[in-house]
Amino acid sequence: MEIKIGTPEILKFLNILSWIIFIGLCVEAGMYLFNGIYTMTINSYNARFLNLLYLYNFSPSHYIQEMILISIVAVLKAIMFYLIVKMLHEKKLNVTQPFTAEMGRFIFYMAYLAFGIGLFSYWASKFNNWLTTNGVKLPALETLNLEGASVWIFMGVILFVIGQVFKRGIEIQSEIDLTI
Repeated sequence: MEIKIGTPEILKFLNILSWIIFIGLCVEAGMYLFNGIYTMTINSYNARFLNLLYLYNFSPSHYIQEMILISIVAVLKAIMFYLIVKMLHEKKLNVTQPFTAEMGRFIFYMAYLAFGIGLFSYWASKFNNWLTTNGVKLPALETLNLEGASVWIFMGVILFVIGQVFKRGIEIQSEIDLTI
């Protein structure tokens, strides 16, 4: 007995997986935003939740900058998966004719988001290095979900190249449609 798994089944699985990741990223982004606002407005001792109490005691403005960078990265990741969920849920992915304008825009949005995540992660890692050299005790970048800046930038560049290929494919597809 042979089990065949086709593209529709794989897309359904990816849709479910994307929803799970999207919900997790929304919770994570909301947690960072809530903790940052709660720490700055109600209870400053809450900074210990992310092991950033030393940073808060060193400088509340640096704590705000750190929380903004962490939140931006988390929100960009959530937006990225929102676009994936939206594309899979609305079934805009046409396997028989993939070179559509919507698919081209989708790939470019992914490229810009990945590049943005990489830039803000890089900025946060440099900021954390600077804080560490000034004697501030900080958790590792992996703990704050800020690792892998170079991987995100690399992914953004690759998606941009794929987007350019799709753009050319869309142009060729429209020329073929016009000649018919």
